[in-house]
Amino acid sequence: MRKLNFSNTYRFRRGSRPLTSITVRAAAGSRSRGWLTADGRTIPVALGRGGILANKFEGDGGTPRGTFRPLRLWWRADRWPRPRTLLPIRRITPQDAWCEDPADRHYNRPVQLTPSQAGDRLARTDHLYDFIIEIDHNARPRIANRGSAVFLHLARDNFGPTAGCVAMTRAAMLRLLARIGPKTKIVIG
Repeated sequence: MRKLNFSNTYRFRRGSRPLTSITVRAAAGSRSRGWLTADGRTIPVALGRGGILANKFEGDGGTPRGTFRPLRLWWRADRWPRPRTLLPIRRITPQDAWCEDPADRHYNRPVQLTPSQAGDRLARTDHLYDFIIEIDHNARPRIANRGSAVFLHLARDNFGPTAGCVAMTRAAMLRLLARIGPKTKIVIG
């Protein structure tokens, strides 16, 4: 099996116009690694441990196949300056979390938790969620068990698999944020 080289990062072209589309594809020989292409440039990404799946369901570790739109950027203001982006932006607080319980009426939506409540907190101790691009996967309508908390976020150092998100380096994320807008299509598959 050919070893994939994920050490090279390609720069997106700078410019003021928003990207019209972004394409994410799995890498040959590795279902949990892939390539994100935008504006003629390609960067390495980590995908869900289950690969790209057409029939996504809660907990399968798959990255959903489909066409999505970015909704907003969630950002750790306590760690990084406000990034340049065309997306609506929201600071991540210690109370911010994401509901992943299909039986809850807030399923696949942001929620506020008290310090004693358990949940998928957005203010993580690692840096994976320092920048989160929320996408409209399973948003309207929300269907129980069809997957929640599918984001574009930061990758682990070794591009290890995600739980179903698309992850990239911080440098690549910042370049992408400068060009992605609410009308940008995110095509996965």
